[in-house]
Amino acid sequence: MKLGEVERLRGELAEFVADVFGSLSRRDQRRWGECYLRGLMLDGRRKSVQPMAERLPDGNMQALQQFVNQSPWDPLPVRRRIAERLSEVITPDVWVVDDVSFPKCGRASAGVARQYCGAVGKRANCQVAVSVHAATDTASCPLNWQLYLPLEWTDEPDRCRRAGVPDDVVHQEKWRIALGLLDSLAEWHLKVPVVVADAGYGVSTPFRLGLEERGLSYVLALTGKEVAHPEDAEPHQPAYGGLGPPTLPRYRTPPRAVSALAAETDVDRFAKVTWRQGIKGAMTSRFAVLTVRPAGKQSLAAAQEAGGGRNQWDGVLPTQTLLAEWPDGQDAPTEYWISNLPATTPVADLVRWAKMRWRIEHDYRELKHGLGLDHFEGRTWRG
Repeated sequence: MKLGEVERLRGELAEFVADVFGSLSRRDQRRWGECYLRGLMLDGRRKSVQPMAERLPDGNMQALQQFVNQSPWDPLPVRRRIAERLSEVITPDVWVVDDVSFPKCGRASAGVARQYCGAVGKRANCQVAVSVHAATDTASCPLNWQLYLPLEWTDEPDRCRRAGVPDDVVHQEKWRIALGLLDSLAEWHLKVPVVVADAGYGVSTPFRLGLEERGLSYVLALTGKEVAHPEDAEPHQPAYGGLGPPTLPRYRTPPRAVSALAAETDVDRFAKVTWRQGIKGAMTSRFAVLTVRPAGKQSLAAAQEAGGGRNQWDGVLPTQTLLAEWPDGQDAPTEYWISNLPATTPVADLVRWAKMRWRIEHDYRELKHGLGLDHFEGRTWRG
């Protein structure tokens, strides 16, 4: 936005700042919060503090740096109020769990490490943040987020201390961070519709179990390599010979990749579904809904635990819904999602929710290009 356009919004921006920064006790903190927001909204190649301060009529680099990097205000009430306001505006159909990366040089910035960087499509030196977004077909926004702290950081306490990482922040897998973010949103009394995530989260049995323990519905992408039994598969109970403990029930056939199970499905079960209008017209493909019994070591252990322990488990793996996409012109299905929603859920709804992840890629692109999400040059955890 041009300076004149931002100035014309000063009244509305002042109302927004008074609301979302209402938890800040000091007037000067609220003032520099409003100034920082105007800097993000202004046109400019870089949205780091120094160039923003130079563009702002009342910009002060030292004051803005202090506000973002060292000033001891609590960001959680601010995030909560933003999440509440945006949820009211959007009324989301899904919450999307995802992560975003920021390429960085050096070792000093909090959480920076050599790891997979989606921004460049390979392993690189970067920071990664996990986020939860509210989304519909036409709008989306981030609700909550947290920087990922790689294990190599927690192995170096002095490095953490120099970057201002709090003592109670420890390494957590991204799926654990995601569950924690969802727990915070629940504490803020925001109602989750359906949780959607890519295969990086969908392949994690503990993540899926965590969602179910919280009573959350989900549609999560898979790679197709995950193994399962068909719905009608039944475990066999070997005869008890009286020596030692009875043998547990077990399936006589090995589990198979969900891609193979989907490929063997009658092609007539794949129905055409249109989920939204793209820039080149209606986005349509063929989909089928199957019922499977996820297997694998993690799924087996989880099922045994849910059944009350090894001795009480009856050997029957619980069923879940598998959504498979088989585009025209392809020899086999190409995309897969797993859900704890019943298989009777309308396929059009499952498809629309599964495909709504595209909005988040749009979010990240807009946030980076328009608001300089990846331009921040501070090194502290707080910043």
